[in-house]
Amino acid sequence: MTEPMRLLLVEDDALLAEQTARALGRRVAEVNVAHDASGALSILDRLAHLDAAVLDQNLGQDNGLDLITPIRERFPHCKVLLLTGYGSIAAAVAATHRGAHNYLTKPASASDILDALNADPASLGTALPATPPSLQRLEWEHIQRTLETHDGNISRAAEALGIHRRTLQRRLKKRPSASEYQREKSPSKD
Repeated sequence: MTEPMRLLLVEDDALLAEQTARALGRRVAEVNVAHDASGALSILDRLAHLDAAVLDQNLGQDNGLDLITPIRERFPHCKVLLLTGYGSIAAAVAATHRGAHNYLTKPASASDILDALNADPASLGTALPATPPSLQRLEWEHIQRTLETHDGNISRAAEALGIHRRTLQRRLKKRPSASEYQREKSPSKD
């Protein structure tokens, strides 16, 4: 980017937030950091201008998806990027339906984040994996879609899935492993 930007970073991992903010701070004019939804909303109330927001999807008890609408209402031209630990088609669809500009899987460098914010959303294509997803991965995707359908309400989602609420909570803590995710990635183009 030619002009410096003002950016909001919402990440619940304090060390990762500090490292990412420092790296982005070298490239943008101002980086405001929040660790949860209430902190992010508090920062939004104080800001006069915001060019971009980088939101972690899982913020402890909060969900980064829930911040997209208030950000876009206050700053309609703000580009919103959703970050998540595991690429989820359901999360990507939910993010774009709520007004996110782009979606990125962690880990993401400052360059990755800025490239994603500057990318034309119309030109973004989802590469199909070289191997089929694992059963655990498919279960995770289904759970995420069901949670999104029920606005993140775990009790209603568990009822829709036909399982006990505590069982759903345990499954939510067991995300597909990073090695499974790597297995599913498409091979890089030569």
